[in-house]
Amino acid sequence: MPQLLLELFSEEIPARMQAGAARDLERMAREHLAAAGFLPEALKTFAGPRRLTLVAEGLPIAQADRKEELKGPRVGAPPQAMEGFLRKAGLTQDQLVERDGVYMAFIDKKGRPTAQIVAEMVEAIVRAFPWPKSMTWGTSKLRWVRPLKRILCVLDREVVPFAIEGVESGDVTEGHRFMRVGRGWGGQPFKARDFDEYQKGLIDHFVVLDVEERKARILEGCKTLCFARNLELVEDQGLLEEVAGLAEWPTPVLGDMDPAFLDLPGEVIRTSMRTHQKYFAVRKPDGEGLAPHFITIANVQAADGGKVIAEGNAKVLSSRLSDARFFWDEDVKVGFAPWLDKLDGVTFHAKLGTMAERVDRITILAREIAEILQAQGLDIDLDKAQQAARLAKADLASQMVGEFPELQGLMGGYYARAVEMDLDIAAAIRDHYKPQGPADAVPTAPLSATVALADKLDTLVSFFAIDEKPTGSKDPYALRRAALGIIRIILDNGLRISIISLARKVVYELEGQDFLRGLNKDAQGYDKLLEAGVARDTVQRLSDDQMTILMDRVSQRWDTLKLDEAIGAFFEDRLKVTLKDQGKRHDLVDAVFALGDDDLVRIVARVEALDGFLKTDDGKNLLAGYKRASNILKAEEKKGWKAEGERGLLDDASGPEVQLHDALRLVEPALAAALAREDFTAAMQELAGLRGPVDAFLDGVFVNSEVAAERDNRLKTLAAVRDAMGRVADFGLVAG
Repeated sequence: MPQLLLELFSEEIPARMQAGAARDLERMAREHLAAAGFLPEALKTFAGPRRLTLVAEGLPIAQADRKEELKGPRVGAPPQAMEGFLRKAGLTQDQLVERDGVYMAFIDKKGRPTAQIVAEMVEAIVRAFPWPKSMTWGTSKLRWVRPLKRILCVLDREVVPFAIEGVESGDVTEGHRFMRVGRGWGGQPFKARDFDEYQKGLIDHFVVLDVEERKARILEGCKTLCFARNLELVEDQGLLEEVAGLAEWPTPVLGDMDPAFLDLPGEVIRTSMRTHQKYFAVRKPDGEGLAPHFITIANVQAADGGKVIAEGNAKVLSSRLSDARFFWDEDVKVGFAPWLDKLDGVTFHAKLGTMAERVDRITILAREIAEILQAQGLDIDLDKAQQAARLAKADLASQMVGEFPELQGLMGGYYARAVEMDLDIAAAIRDHYKPQGPADAVPTAPLSATVALADKLDTLVSFFAIDEKPTGSKDPYALRRAALGIIRIILDNGLRISIISLARKVVYELEGQDFLRGLNKDAQGYDKLLEAGVARDTVQRLSDDQMTILMDRVSQRWDTLKLDEAIGAFFEDRLKVTLKDQGKRHDLVDAVFALGDDDLVRIVARVEALDGFLKTDDGKNLLAGYKRASNILKAEEKKGWKAEGERGLLDDASGPEVQLHDALRLVEPALAAALAREDFTAAMQELAGLRGPVDAFLDGVFVNSEVAAERDNRLKTLAAVRDAMGRVADFGLVAG
């Protein structure tokens, strides 16, 4: 069956747009083909520096004839509605069919040649293509990412004729812009009537079409160069993706850098290479640091093996690293105190104050967390926690971070060590942004974990407090990432903290800062309120009356936005994501969260114990018994029944009643003891002891007895079972 080959050839397409463009081309082509009734056997797209390519296999030579059904107005509709429908359908009223009080039109449509449909499809795609940024050029009204130069479009080895804004379709494309092909140059045109010819022609003209092949060539070439010089490549997936979109014939070239720059932090060298020049760094084989070399990806295969290219790039790199050295030297001279002063003039968010105020909140929150962890026996210095939090954001005002924002935090750690600050504090400053993604490491030192938690909690809660929660796919402040980071820090380190309590502390500090701003014109003066210490803790600065006003404001904001519910639900959703990756069911998370606990370590322990329990026969059967008992109780509670008074055992109680009564009497204290020591596996084992008595009770006892006392006591017994199981989890939320 016919093959369709389409290439849209233009000036250079930005690397960051290429992958998305390939996906959009495939999506739009599939939609247009499906609308025409075509289902290609295979469809693939490619994107590169100057071309978007699509190949579709197994298209018919023509569209099949088809019958189109149109729904018209109802019988008795106004004449104007009927006239409009007839014009649209191109029929007369006697050609319509009445069905269920509605006029229907059935139109026979003859299939059109596929080439005609493809021509319309390509023009529609080109004119509606969703480039993030596009442009017009010359007198053309067409918008494209860069000037569109050629359109290659062939179907079954025949050109599909059409033109878009003066660019005519054909069977001609061109290869590499610079490299020689025989006696010609890479830009010379060549013909291609199918994909095999097209792909071979591109290779012959020094163009690698598939981005995956370009990446493989880059990686293999880099490793070969390193092996020859006894070096190791510092792999960088993001950089690999980018350079694969910059070169049609990628050729790695190894260059030398001035070894004098190696006394700069390795991250500074790598970032300068990556950001400014798109170079890969290399390291010594012993892994002890970077080597004085780099690898650049040229778009030509030079006759001298890249010697001139390497020398030119080395000069540029030296200039860049000289700038980096200047930033480093100046930053070390300035130090942290002036940077902190500068943060007073940096707005964090219009509704959340300055970066300096954010630092104040993080500092107070870090000490609060440190006190909690210290009380639990962790070795953590409260003053160090406060100092690390106070200095964590200072490097935002440094020249190095101004040039390379991605080094924030990391540079703060380096500067702290440069001035011989406490190593634990330096590490906490360095790691307080961690983890920044699922592949990033979690800080494990108590001080580092404390500051990282304070930073992420302040970010998340602050934006919730101004009602800037993530919606749908939109999360402009990366709050989902912050929540996942908090969860990982807590779970990986086994930290026992209440998220809701700490969240309320953040809201308190937010309101306190806003309240202090309002006192700026007061006789006391805002500045005097800040003289009592480094941290701007409002508790020690306000009168009793002012404190009452402040607490009312905190409660009002908390209650109005229902922050306990909103934050709890948000963490529940993020925890589901985390546990789902570990194979845990989301309904079990719901069942445990329903208890109102916000200690993530305890929640996960409950979920794991519950998951194990429900995989046993006792667990499955007890869950079924719980559902039966719960349904009976719900029905009676709707009628007004309530479990009031003590549950006892009537004199004429049946055997199953006595058995379940005795089982509950034994289980309840043992269950309470297991829960108190947080041995949730033991708690589940205690519940397993109810399985047999519950089954016997439900199968052998008529709960809704006509004798009121019997009925009431039996319902109380079922309620006691529900309550006992409800101390472990809300089994009503467990699927099954």
